[in-house]
Amino acid sequence: MSEQVISESRSGIAARLSDWLFRKPNHFLILLFIPPLLWLGIVYVGSLLTLLAHAFFSIDEFSGFIVYEFTFSTIAQLFQPANFDVILRTVTMAAAVTIASAIISYPFSYFAARYAKGKWKALFYILVMLPLWSSYLVKVYSWKLILAKEGIISWLAAQLRLSWLLDAFLALPVIGGPSLSISYFGTFIVFVYIWLPFMILPTQAALERVPANLIEASSDLGGTPGQTFRHVIWPLALPGLIAGSIFTFSLTLGDYIVPQIVGTSTFFLGQAVYTLQGTAGNIPLAAAFTVVPILIMVVYLSIAKRMGAFDAL
Repeated sequence: MSEQVISESRSGIAARLSDWLFRKPNHFLILLFIPPLLWLGIVYVGSLLTLLAHAFFSIDEFSGFIVYEFTFSTIAQLFQPANFDVILRTVTMAAAVTIASAIISYPFSYFAARYAKGKWKALFYILVMLPLWSSYLVKVYSWKLILAKEGIISWLAAQLRLSWLLDAFLALPVIGGPSLSISYFGTFIVFVYIWLPFMILPTQAALERVPANLIEASSDLGGTPGQTFRHVIWPLALPGLIAGSIFTFSLTLGDYIVPQIVGTSTFFLGQAVYTLQGTAGNIPLAAAFTVVPILIMVVYLSIAKRMGAFDAL
């Protein structure tokens, strides 16, 4: 008898709770959001803020322990020539990868948006997404083999009797090196390959939303193809390019695997953070380096938002 009473009592509580949530949908929405917000607020944001707080601490050079006293000395170390070179090198690479990805992706995106139909559009999506289906590390190591001194590019240059041209290119300062796999240009190629799909898809989506009647109206009013591109297509497609650049720029900015496998021995931001918090054990300086891409992306995202990039995502 008592079990029946308890069961009826529970059913009554559940019914009243269900009625209350039905009458107050906002409360129901809040209850649904509490678990993910707790996860995001405590596990993600909390750990990130804890890391960033260490940028305002310092490390005792004698003992190697962290000194938990507020100071700007660790932040000031970022402006030392060696550390500032790491920041400048990373930002330059991220900008170059973003620009190259935009230039390469635009013709493919335009063709897919304006001309590809049916199975051809499906094939376009498959070809763009196919590299994302394979392992990140496999792709990077594959490119290391392709760009190596004994790789297919060197072999092809030898077959075409163009080894002298490849050697002349590798002899160029800054971008050259012993081989393509040990050069900034090799790092640049791999970055572009890895992140190109993230530029193509937003650009193609933005171009698809360009109304065809505007293009026809420009032609009817006597506009040349160049004028139509500059004054109609380009302004409407620009938010898509900027949306894609958010991915290519930010992902290049924080990546440490590609420069670790392909490229020279010089550090990028991701490598600096990885080494400082691991081998060197200098958590405050690693946290200070972490602040840099966050600040850069805050500025970048604010500019992108003003230019309507979020509407293209």
